[in-house]
Amino acid sequence: MIGRIHSVETCGTVDGPGLRYVVFMQGCPMRCRYCHNPDTWDVKAGKEITADSLMEEIERYLPYMRASGGGVTATGGEPMLQTPFVSELFSRCKEKGIHTALDTSGICYRPEKKQDPDLERLLSVTDLVLLDLKVIDAAKHHWLTGHHNKGILAFAKLLSRRNIPMWIRHVLVPGVTDDPEEIGRLAQFLAQLASVEKVEVLPYHKLGVYKWEALGIPYSLKDTVPPDQDEVEKISKLLNESLRSSVPFH
Repeated sequence: MIGRIHSVETCGTVDGPGLRYVVFMQGCPMRCRYCHNPDTWDVKAGKEITADSLMEEIERYLPYMRASGGGVTATGGEPMLQTPFVSELFSRCKEKGIHTALDTSGICYRPEKKQDPDLERLLSVTDLVLLDLKVIDAAKHHWLTGHHNKGILAFAKLLSRRNIPMWIRHVLVPGVTDDPEEIGRLAQFLAQLASVEKVEVLPYHKLGVYKWEALGIPYSLKDTVPPDQDEVEKISKLLNESLRSSVPFH
């Protein structure tokens, strides 16, 4: 099985529990205005690699993963653009007792597709989903990413019904994703998800702007100032508290 990856991080600490081998998959259909990895968008870029050769590299870091309660995370780009490859990789990981995490926007999920064996296989070998919920409002989501979020919210509900553990991620962009009313709506939505373990509110930053400039892509948020830590902590507390009163979707 051959996949196309952008790069790897051998001892990641922010993409799931413990020390993790993080695989950045190549290709993404979204065009998020604050993306810090626009170099992962092009599905034809990156490099091809087999699941076998990638596993050989991963196994070198098994002692670190086991000692820290870590594992392997597939991120991107959008890993669900290459679901068969990620499924194969995760299956190999499970054979070795390695924890697997899928860092996704959920944009590739198609709720109208009743039978999807590739998705079923992926979910069967995924221990944790890091789900990026950018903004609850559909129109604003389209402005921010180029796509509506109906399928993404449906994917969150699917994971909840399957009781697949989730960490929700929300990037706090001042003037874009911090509207109090929309934060409240997001909290109400999260309260209805049964398998969310925690919410990570991530502050907007400009560390990837140089990549946009190198690629010749206009960066529309150049005047946006990162949020202060107090605001990040306030919204993080609100969203995490919403999980305590969870009333799952039926």
